[in-house]
Amino acid sequence: MTAHTVKLGNRSVIRLSGAETRSFLQGLVTNNVMAVAPGHAVYAALLTPQGKYLYDMIIMADGDDLLLDVEAERLGELLRRLMMYRLRAAVEITDESDRLSVWAVFGDAPGKGISTPDPRSADLGTRLVLPAGETPDAEPMPLEGYETKRLSLGVPDGSRDMKVDKYFWLETAAERLNGVSFTKGCFIGQELTARMKHRTTLKKLLVPVTVTGGAPEPDTAIVTASGKDAGEIRTGAGDHALAYLRLEYKDEPLSTDGRAVTVQDS
Repeated sequence: MTAHTVKLGNRSVIRLSGAETRSFLQGLVTNNVMAVAPGHAVYAALLTPQGKYLYDMIIMADGDDLLLDVEAERLGELLRRLMMYRLRAAVEITDESDRLSVWAVFGDAPGKGISTPDPRSADLGTRLVLPAGETPDAEPMPLEGYETKRLSLGVPDGSRDMKVDKYFWLETAAERLNGVSFTKGCFIGQELTARMKHRTTLKKLLVPVTVTGGAPEPDTAIVTASGKDAGEIRTGAGDHALAYLRLEYKDEPLSTDGRAVTVQDS
């Protein structure tokens, strides 16, 4: 099978190294860092104490080090926050954005770099980290092809899909995307996240939709036939988009900017 690849220029890498790397990160993020191993990544987030989204990441192993595949535009903010939490922990936190690049590969994984199946969905192929300037041994594919695939699977991409300090982590489809562990123990925002899981029913959720005639700009309102506010569009590619939707309206006729919206199975 011919492999196809796309460079994800909106992603960067942070390296964590040192004797207390795993225990340090384990107490912060939503998933079980101890499960990270060569060829096995985890998807996780750093939340507010109220359980709302701040930063998401794919965590990979590089020997004893951990690599965080993160949103490039907000890397500086995340570095500062990690430094704040570090205190006296034996952890080195390094910006690798000039030395490493992030790729998505569909088909046979290249034999170089650090690679792992995408932990959010097997249908998103392999996540690959390479030294800057190197290219995978695979055919290039257009970024729009990757975006269409991602959106059709209902996988958000950082703060352009998940509003910072606005969306609860479980509202981002984090449980379906393997982004939270309810058995790992404490993390920032754990109490409220667990309460939402066990004691409440989600009222809003990020869901994949199709928009007849093409998705409009992010933040465009979605309305019911009677004009009620049903949610908003996040990112889109062609007819595919993510929508932050009030679930009470998901089975009703919906539209955005005069275009029909259909909620997809996810």
